[in-house]
Amino acid sequence: MTDDGAPSAAELALAAGGHLDLVTAPFTMPRSRLLVFREGDGVRVHTSEYERGLDECRVLDALEVLDGAGRVLPVVDVQPHRISFGSVTLTFDGLRALSIGGDPSASMLLALPDGAESRHAIGPGLRIDVAADRGALVSAQPAPAHEYALAALEREWGAWFDRCPRVREDLQDMAAFCWWVLGANIVELPALEGARAIVPSKIGYVGLWQWDAYFIAVGLRHGDPELAREQLELAFRFPRENGQLPDVVHEQGVLATSDDLPESDRATLRRAGSQVADPSAPVPLTKPPLAAWALRKVLEAEDAPEWAADQLERVIRSQDWWFAGPERNGSDLDRDGLPEYGHPYSSGLDDSPVFDGPIPTTAPDLAAYLVQQDREIAALAARYLPCHDTAPHLARAERTAALLMERLWDPAERRFIARGPGSGDHASGHDGERIASDTVVGLMPLRVEGLPQDARAALLAAIDDPERYALEWGLPTVSASDPDFSPERMWRGPIWINTSALIAEGLDTAGQPERARALREQTVRLVIHGGGPHEYFNPRTGLKAERATTAFAWSAALFLDLAVELSR
Repeated sequence: MTDDGAPSAAELALAAGGHLDLVTAPFTMPRSRLLVFREGDGVRVHTSEYERGLDECRVLDALEVLDGAGRVLPVVDVQPHRISFGSVTLTFDGLRALSIGGDPSASMLLALPDGAESRHAIGPGLRIDVAADRGALVSAQPAPAHEYALAALEREWGAWFDRCPRVREDLQDMAAFCWWVLGANIVELPALEGARAIVPSKIGYVGLWQWDAYFIAVGLRHGDPELAREQLELAFRFPRENGQLPDVVHEQGVLATSDDLPESDRATLRRAGSQVADPSAPVPLTKPPLAAWALRKVLEAEDAPEWAADQLERVIRSQDWWFAGPERNGSDLDRDGLPEYGHPYSSGLDDSPVFDGPIPTTAPDLAAYLVQQDREIAALAARYLPCHDTAPHLARAERTAALLMERLWDPAERRFIARGPGSGDHASGHDGERIASDTVVGLMPLRVEGLPQDARAALLAAIDDPERYALEWGLPTVSASDPDFSPERMWRGPIWINTSALIAEGLDTAGQPERARALREQTVRLVIHGGGPHEYFNPRTGLKAERATTAFAWSAALFLDLAVELSR
């Protein structure tokens, strides 16, 4: 405990360690690609690689520790800096090696993926060099080396937890674990000058996805604003010539168009009937326009004027790209002033029923994001780019808001709808095929300042309706009364922390601060009840959905952001 009564870094590390079960949360360290999971009474070791599953990256099938009598010593405790097998501990020795030591009479049994096994006396200590391309190499260490490795990793994690946000007592334990998740998911990208990317998860998502970076930066700003800025800088670093920001930045390049996808993905799009998925006409791949929103929030934590001006220029070019027509390979594909998602990936909600039919898709969430982004840009430019004319952004925001109501508001059903491809002949009513799915994308216009009263009231009623969105554990991504609702399928019913956090901000915008706080409280309770910041949650049980990834960075970051907000 510190002098002001806040938990110390050591106490926060201990709290986080209580969640390191080596199943949903592996043993790892910042910047390392090694992951250690439980395997029976021992552990197994994987590397973490872009676009490769864990099973493809297994370097040790098993590591067991045996006492002097040959009995297996099980894992008895895990802390961020070590795994304890009783009298023997395992830790990191640098980013690519493990160190084991303790009882000199103990031994270590290794099982390799090729079926080979080997046994080694631990003696003064052993170093296990691990690499994806050459398996594991074991070498003896001098007696002090293991203790040095333990102390070094304990110091590194201690420095990380020293920056962990101190929040309300009932939220602090999970906040410590979420801060561990962010640190654990730091990956070095050597090809990008050693950049530190916080990936969504070392378990299967090794890259910097654009909007993941935004959500991660928003939570990270509370403890490490410099690293938060680094996430945004990476997301903004590789715009295409027309200003479009790529979907993913990874160590082998970027993912910016459908040309960067495997042929199997392009074939799936063609079978779905997309007229824009032809490989001869690459489809831009990006993520929803929340760049200015994330930039503003990160700058609220620590101002950086020169950096802000540079990044804002790129955000402005990206915003203009959304409104560009097909002649610039932009996203207003029918030139009607209301941009479309040209690919489900660009929505972030790629498995939503909104995209079951032909694309491109005109969606109310995209329109809402664009309205607010133009307004955010105008406010940021007034501070960081004083020579930039903000009037066009404000005028475009008003036009987009008007088109949102004109084209996507259904007054009969009193909800916003998405539309499929249309002729562009709006005067004849050919606005595109109406998409009936009742999903969270139709709630996002609540974030638009100045939304007409009738529409705002309808969205508030939907959020409060237990037959649609007011479920026990939170806000589902598809209305529970919709035929496509599934409590387990990605983006088709489960609760996601990012959509809940965005809707909470929408409730604030709608002048409903008490409802906003209630949704934030419900969301942090969900993460605690569910056992951690998983990728998504079953809205009926409040538990991790079966196929969801664990130790998910944006869920962790947004839990922290919500916890800080609720602790004020």
